[in-house]
Amino acid sequence: MTTTMVKPHLFIPGPTNVPDAVRMAMNIPMEDMRSADYPKLTLPVFEDLKKVFKMKDGRVFIFPSSGTGAWESAITNTLAVGDKVLMSRFGQFSLLWVDMAERLGLKVELCDEEWGTGVPLEKYADILAKDTANEIKAVFATHNETATGVSSDIAGVRKALDAAKHPALLFVDGVSSVGSLEMRMGEWGVDACVSGSQKGFMLPTGLGILAVSQKALDANKSLNGRMNRCFFSWEDMIKTNDLGYFPYTPATQLIRGLRASLDLIFAEGLDNVIARHTRLASGVRAAVDAWGLKLCAKEPKWHSDTVSAILVPEGIDAVNVLKTAYYRYNTSLGTGLNKVAGKVFRIGHLGALDEGMIGGVLFNVEMALKDCGVPIKFGSGTGAAAEYFSKTATKPALQSAA
Repeated sequence: MTTTMVKPHLFIPGPTNVPDAVRMAMNIPMEDMRSADYPKLTLPVFEDLKKVFKMKDGRVFIFPSSGTGAWESAITNTLAVGDKVLMSRFGQFSLLWVDMAERLGLKVELCDEEWGTGVPLEKYADILAKDTANEIKAVFATHNETATGVSSDIAGVRKALDAAKHPALLFVDGVSSVGSLEMRMGEWGVDACVSGSQKGFMLPTGLGILAVSQKALDANKSLNGRMNRCFFSWEDMIKTNDLGYFPYTPATQLIRGLRASLDLIFAEGLDNVIARHTRLASGVRAAVDAWGLKLCAKEPKWHSDTVSAILVPEGIDAVNVLKTAYYRYNTSLGTGLNKVAGKVFRIGHLGALDEGMIGGVLFNVEMALKDCGVPIKFGSGTGAAAEYFSKTATKPALQSAA
């Protein structure tokens, strides 16, 4: 039985838990976003975001929107109606990206893949090699497909482009990966990487974050027959961002929170943040194995370190597991979307998390699964995760003074 005195246990893959330091940074009176000293906040934020994306050149835009707005900005500022692009679809969010591209007038060469797999590198390489006329203007890759718990090899996409000596732009959906998974935008030659505030940046939804390379900026300048745009125009943003301002009212409190979030990431160390996500995800996967269940991701190479989509056994409705966890154990888990609705439940393990928090959600998931008729043994998954975390702990155990 839950009580209103206890906050819900949030383990969806976004919005994620907001650290107290970030919440307090946003808990301030409204401020003047056109004041003379506002650039003291914004200009360092722009520069520090580049460090998270590991960029070599280019710039970062911050829109008052979700990640979907940043998707639209990337497309409309670099491509023209009728341009051919290469995309793959293997989950709800890669599906929505394809839908947007088509609705904006792009000609999509589509690789339709099995849900539970990711970006098909071999197919991409073959298609790009055959495109000797360079008709493909951009290649799209979803780094982390949140619906199925699948991560893809972005460095491999760059290798396919380079092997074909293809000049296409490389666009990456990093909404549920940036700040949690390895993202080497400069090294991998990524030209536009989309993220959002509500995932690895540990903020409420409301900021669409778009990092773009110099190549993408050059494409924006040289584009003929460009798409119509206004709110997401790079030109308008550049004119004001260079001075530390925005062409319209920014989400001032969220930017204050972003400053605090970046400070937390750098204090821990970005590489340590990424390693922590890998370790916590491995603990969740150890629990899934101990339960005798399987992930939606078809092979270990596809495993996501930010979300695990877990298949329920035949005859079990995942919706009942979700409802039981929510109403009986005050725990929010991610629902199955589209093709995997009723077949999976998702544990989000990204953002501000540690071993104890992961142990708590696994404890509650065990009870919800058992209540719904899944024949698991209490303590099997939590025990497997605890054993893994104990063996892989990096901090030394305290010794007695005796």
